[in-house]
Amino acid sequence: MIKSLLVMLLCVFCLPARAALDASLVRQLADEDSSRKVAAISALTQAADPDALRVFKAMDEDSLFLAGGKVVVIDGDQAFDAVTGVPLKAPDSPEPISVNNRIRGELANAMAALKLFDSDAGVRLASAQKLQSKAGPELAPLLARALEKESDARIKDLLTLAHAQANLANGDPGARLAAVKALAGSSSPSVKSLLLPLTDKSLESNTRVRYAAITAVKDIDGRMALTENLGRVFSGLSLGSILLLGALGLAITYGVMGIINMAHGELLMVGAYSAYAMQSLFRAYFPDAIDWYLPAAVPLAFFAAALVGVVMERTVIRWLYGRTLETLLATWGLSLILIQSARALFGAQNVEVANPAWMSGGIELMPNLTLPWNRIIIVGFALFVLSLVWVLMNRTRLGMFVRAVTQNRAMAGCVGVPTARIDTLAFALGAGIAGLGGLALSQISNVGPDMGQGYIVDAFMVVVLGGVGQLAGAVWAALGLGVFAKLLEGWAGAVIAKIVVLVVIIVFIQKRPQGLFALKGRFAE
Repeated sequence: MIKSLLVMLLCVFCLPARAALDASLVRQLADEDSSRKVAAISALTQAADPDALRVFKAMDEDSLFLAGGKVVVIDGDQAFDAVTGVPLKAPDSPEPISVNNRIRGELANAMAALKLFDSDAGVRLASAQKLQSKAGPELAPLLARALEKESDARIKDLLTLAHAQANLANGDPGARLAAVKALAGSSSPSVKSLLLPLTDKSLESNTRVRYAAITAVKDIDGRMALTENLGRVFSGLSLGSILLLGALGLAITYGVMGIINMAHGELLMVGAYSAYAMQSLFRAYFPDAIDWYLPAAVPLAFFAAALVGVVMERTVIRWLYGRTLETLLATWGLSLILIQSARALFGAQNVEVANPAWMSGGIELMPNLTLPWNRIIIVGFALFVLSLVWVLMNRTRLGMFVRAVTQNRAMAGCVGVPTARIDTLAFALGAGIAGLGGLALSQISNVGPDMGQGYIVDAFMVVVLGGVGQLAGAVWAALGLGVFAKLLEGWAGAVIAKIVVLVVIIVFIQKRPQGLFALKGRFAE
């Protein structure tokens, strides 16, 4: 027992002696010259002493002072020797050590480098990520030591990149060449910016290093272009999901009643304002549950838009069946009424509909490719609604009646299908789905009285391109148009892309008037 106690006491007394920092370097941190401060930070970092992290943190938090020629850490009413960490009597008039932006940057890099030796893999990972594109040549030896000790594959890959970046300014051409080759497999824009100076003959005299840098930049450009196109494809899929939710309802109503509903875009607006109303309700009465306003708004958006659709069908559209021009003008007038109603209720300005916390952020697949959670969830939501509509149309009595009226209204009426009631229910269903589309749109776009105007033409293009009354055609047309439009926008701009898409659809309809998927049956014509 006594022997064990003696061993413990020896360890306690030996630790301060072993961990003590270089007093002269710590004193140099209080120098007036910023360059000497930077040199001291670099020297303390190279020693990889854990106590240096304590001193750097105090300096970064403006808790490092000079008192009586000694550097001390003052934390509230307590004072400690910066070198040994031993408690001291609080000094009477300590002088604060000034820290400018340059020093703070050096401290941030130094603290991140020292954390590479932490026992916690999460701390080491965060440190390695922080050092990406910030590792200077002075950190190269320390990064090499951390790389040798690291066993985690992910952290090791990050350290390899950081070490290569640190060696880009190495005086040895062989070290620079090795660094360039190590960075050639990256797809990060920041890595490209680091390599660009090495492609200039006036900045890089070694021919091999310069040609290797040129090749590496070209490779990075190729990968960046690929990831940018992948990002555009994903943005196109999310846009296509919105178009799909808008076009599904239009496909049902246009297929059943042959109505060109120019107010369909305003049904999206009703769904978006439903999200805003539910958000306001939660903020006022359930602020602790504000992140769950969006699921609560789903039934409200559907039934609010469906109710508006029923009122439109019962009061105006029902009396205009078979009169295409009159229906077009009447529904255009209804769209103006809905827009003015929204302005009267919510104001002419756009309103804020915030993403819930669980829809914020995204998944970083590559340095320049991040998939936002709000768009991922919108794509999943659109697929979920699509599956429900498919079940409704193919596995329920209502769906069978809707398909029957779509294919042959007269014969469906002869065999007992209540066509007038099916018209109302189909219009309510189509309007409700449009409301869900507006709900999804509120998470990626501004919510205002005119928001539906920009989607009505695209929704009609989807219906015509996919085939009247064909859900499968609407799916392929919506997703295809979304992706095609986003890819074109990246190359030619939004206006030219819109024109090209319209021209392509016109040419396609000239060659195939029935759309991608034509109705089948004796009365399809």
